Amino acid sequence: MASGPFRKILIANRGEIALRVICACKDLGIPTVAVYSEADRYSLPVRFADQAICIGPAKSSRSYLDIPSIISAAEISNVDAIHPGYGFLSENAGFAEVCQVSGIKFIGPKPEVIAAMGIKERARAIMKEHGVPILPGSEGVLSSAEEAIETAERIGYPVILKASAGGGGRGMRVVNSADELPGLLAQAQQEAGAAFASADVYLEKYIAAPRHIEFQILADEHGNVEILGERECSIQRRHQKLLEESPSPALRPEVRERVISKLRAAIRAIGYSNAGTVEFLMDEKGDLYFIEVNARIQVEHPVTEAVTGIDLVKSQIRIAAGEKLSDVLPGPVQFRGHAIECRINAENPQTFAPSPGRITGLNLPGGIGIRVDTHAYQDGVIPPYYDSLVAKLIAYGSDRMEAIDRMKRALDLFVVEGIHTSIPLHKRIMNEPDFVAGNFDTNFIKRWM
Repeated sequence: MASGPFRKILIANRGEIALRVICACKDLGIPTVAVYSEADRYSLPVRFADQAICIGPAKSSRSYLDIPSIISAAEISNVDAIHPGYGFLSENAGFAEVCQVSGIKFIGPKPEVIAAMGIKERARAIMKEHGVPILPGSEGVLSSAEEAIETAERIGYPVILKASAGGGGRGMRVVNSADELPGLLAQAQQEAGAAFASADVYLEKYIAAPRHIEFQILADEHGNVEILGERECSIQRRHQKLLEESPSPALRPEVRERVISKLRAAIRAIGYSNAGTVEFLMDEKGDLYFIEVNARIQVEHPVTEAVTGIDLVKSQIRIAAGEKLSDVLPGPVQFRGHAIECRINAENPQTFAPSPGRITGLNLPGGIGIRVDTHAYQDGVIPPYYDSLVAKLIAYGSDRMEAIDRMKRALDLFVVEGIHTSIPLHKRIMNEPDFVAGNFDTNFIKRWM
């Protein structure tokens, strides 16, 4: 008999996040069910879950994104909750609703909240209403090129067009003049429609060299909200993060406190529950502007765990079971030290081309202040069908310099043979004077490479 808040949990994901959820469930005494595609038959989540069910072929649309197959697996295995991890169905309001109708607890926000936060201009309006700073932009979705030009001239060029229903850089275009706008708007709408099944696009002021700052939130189902500090995510390529750290080396304490107070009220007002992340851009003056809410656990959650001592995945499960934050958290949130996470991806560190294949040699680093979250193992295969994440390497120190020194040591001891990885790139970043000094923005990799 399980001692945890649920009888059994199915993990609707794969790779390192599936293994991470299994670990949290083991800590809570909850049996787990892994679902897997044929490509992941020999994966570690399949090995270490209490039960494993194949849900389809390698293609994610016929396995990890196949809602009927996942719900069937949940019903066959008699689970009472599903953890979606990140990516795949984690922010799919329809999936959350199907879980609800099926009598299975979705470990995440309510379907209507996921839907509201997934439409970016609605999220902007909600945040603006509660005093959270947002970038000047269009009042909702653009209806025509004329409206776009009128809005852009009011707030001043450059502006950026963004897909309302998605992220990751798709449906996004920077516009420098009125002449460019109609053509780029059409491109953004076409790309957004293809990527997210919605051609809705909105417009906002473009910050040329921003920093990317996000705040981790935890909220229970009783109206209590906690903000667990921020993460700096500015080291990225084509809007994909490569490295994250907490706290940000650039955020002023007074800006942090002001945004947290406004954010707490906004999150409470929208009825948000479970874990989530609120993302901001920081301009050259150090001011923050809201961009979007990610209604799920993030890849980079371990850096927040390191500086707070709070297990975010266990917290997700306990909140979903109806527990109050006052019982879930060990006491008042306290921040200690500094943490950095490097995403070790299966890709060429110079060209960023994917590098799937068999791992012929592997040494994972250890020692004080080092954590490795990975689904990789000797002779294991990194398949070509999914994202290229091999491992997350997290270094913790009493301050930022100690965290950097420990990360350097860990990268030197991290060996992955048989495939290319981003380890050499991260070694270079750790030794780059501007990074060490904390002087960087989201264009850092583009300028540097």
